[in-house]
Amino acid sequence: MTSWLPFEWIAALRFLREGRMQTIFILTAVAIGVAVIVFMSAMLSSLQANFLKRVLTSQAHIQLVPPDEVARPQRLSTAGSMVAATIQRPTQRTRSIDQWQTFVTMLASWPGIVTVSPTTSASALAIRGAASRSVTLTGIEQDLYFRIVRIPDYIVSGTAQVLTDDILVGTDLARELGVTLRDKIIIRAASGATRTLTITGIFDLGNKGANLRSTFVALRTAQALSDLVGGVTTLDLTVTDIYAAETIARAVQAATGVEADSWIKTNAQFFTAVKAQQSSNTLIRLFVGLSVAFGIASVLVVSVIQRSKDIGILRAMGSSRGQILRLFLLQGGLLGIFGAILGAGVGGAGLVFWHSYMRQADGSEIFSLIFEPSLFIGAVVLAGLTGIAAAAIPALGAARLDPVVAIRG
Repeated sequence: MTSWLPFEWIAALRFLREGRMQTIFILTAVAIGVAVIVFMSAMLSSLQANFLKRVLTSQAHIQLVPPDEVARPQRLSTAGSMVAATIQRPTQRTRSIDQWQTFVTMLASWPGIVTVSPTTSASALAIRGAASRSVTLTGIEQDLYFRIVRIPDYIVSGTAQVLTDDILVGTDLARELGVTLRDKIIIRAASGATRTLTITGIFDLGNKGANLRSTFVALRTAQALSDLVGGVTTLDLTVTDIYAAETIARAVQAATGVEADSWIKTNAQFFTAVKAQQSSNTLIRLFVGLSVAFGIASVLVVSVIQRSKDIGILRAMGSSRGQILRLFLLQGGLLGIFGAILGAGVGGAGLVFWHSYMRQADGSEIFSLIFEPSLFIGAVVLAGLTGIAAAAIPALGAARLDPVVAIRG
């Protein structure tokens, strides 16, 4: 069946078949190593992708805010005199970004920026009868804002529509106030302005604090309630490359003079955790790969010693050093590739089983499973190259054997 194959392939397959116990052991070792790599890599990639999705669909990639107000001493020291001034940080008022319309036009054509959404945020009280709760009132232009924060994806009742007299509230705030869809609540802003709004949608952001405090209204409504007619307190941006957000934020801040905070800066701990996951995954791959390489090399070293007479006979019959070298390199590559194929299947199946078994308290999945074909292809290719590299030293030793010495044994 293998007569049409080159000599090196025939001999490599025969050596592997005759030493089947060694072959089985090394295939098992390679398969376990690759299964660990595939399982851990796919799980961490899925977790990271879902964490990023959760974070980046609930906030802007970059947010422009007015600079803080600072206090300055009214009297400066002069030559020969001493002035002891105590400067206290002033209370930060709700202020609009100066010339924000100009910035919106400029940033809309900025390379790398996808969406620019003006918003107005203010603190307020949501009142229903004798119950009242402190909330954050966010005024939005829904066509733009929903491209950044996907509130429609979190709506559990009603719609995400916000007109002049509409308001979106979280599930926990609705429960605290005892309201349902189409009920009316009174919003009293810190400026003293009061307005009665109708609940058109109830959302669940998956966080009790956010569900209790976050509310969304039309931009004009928030401007009127916060006494910022025509003004906005923030400009929310999304970018094409989320990992370049901090670089773009610094460039935007330099160009506009407005403070720009990226999601990387505001989520520094999360970003550090993502980097730590990537580093740990790399270390796991490295050590597992080294164990696989040493396993293949040790088996092939033993094989060279055991088959030294066979190698001597092959050399005496006219086999070149190059053919002997390729014979053992083929063995290493075949062990690596077939072990990797088996391990990739085991790792993928194990992850699917674990994902279906591990559930949250409400029965929903912990995270969405993401399988990237490049992960499996990369594992097979990497294991094959590792097998060839591990077989290099035993192969060179076999190729250098003197036929006469090898036959005499």
